[in-house]
Amino acid sequence: MNDSQSPLILLKLGGSLITSKDTPHTPRIDVIHQTAQEIAQGVQNSPEMRLILGHGSGSYGHIPANKYQTRKGVKTKAQWNGFGIVWKEAAALNHIVIDIVRNYGLHAIAFPPSSVITSENRKIKEWNLTPLKAALSAGMIPVIYGDVVFDTVLGGTILSTEDIFTHLARQLQPNRVLLAGLEEGVWADYPAATQFIHEITPQNHDTIMPSITGARETDVTGGMRSKVEVCLNIVREIPSIQTQIFSGMQPGNILRSLAGEQVGTSLHS
Repeated sequence: MNDSQSPLILLKLGGSLITSKDTPHTPRIDVIHQTAQEIAQGVQNSPEMRLILGHGSGSYGHIPANKYQTRKGVKTKAQWNGFGIVWKEAAALNHIVIDIVRNYGLHAIAFPPSSVITSENRKIKEWNLTPLKAALSAGMIPVIYGDVVFDTVLGGTILSTEDIFTHLARQLQPNRVLLAGLEEGVWADYPAATQFIHEITPQNHDTIMPSITGARETDVTGGMRSKVEVCLNIVREIPSIQTQIFSGMQPGNILRSLAGEQVGTSLHS
């Protein structure tokens, strides 16, 4: 089966899933192991599948990013110092994720956004995807994550994994975009979490969106509301793509989602 016929999936492990987001430097090692094991099983079950793995920065990147307001722009010496700190923290968590994932036999290779992407007012302007495509063709799993990038307008900024997935969706036309977080899916009354939203489409968007809030923890890139908007923008632009927001904490959910089952909240055209 050639690349054009092989299913391509973008899977994100949320920062709130793989870290305790309000406590600096607190990875959930057991959760990362659980998710890695399910990904490995999913790849074994569907060897033709191509996978790009992404993850948030959680309690590593978001806390200094909030302190220095890095996403809004980087101009002063103090802000550039903060830019470097956010870079260091995001990379530290990525190393943890890569080490664990590779322990399960997954041929993961990191593509740090700070070294390959240039943005313009938080929109990706330049990214040579040839190496990433080569990694996919070689049967490897490219790993991207929320990171600082140099920006032609703002000096520097932060791109979330969803920002990066949006660009990849346009360029690579994946079959599915899967966002695994802490919550079961999207709630209409978060954090009370009594009214679950099973399906969001461009048609019911205007009715549903006013009830969706941001994040309980520190999240400089917008939390759940932003994730829903990103997913809807993807399916509006590319109606063939299916997107899901679901809990990666529930054992088996990642494996099921990779197999094509519906878990959590479905967002589609």
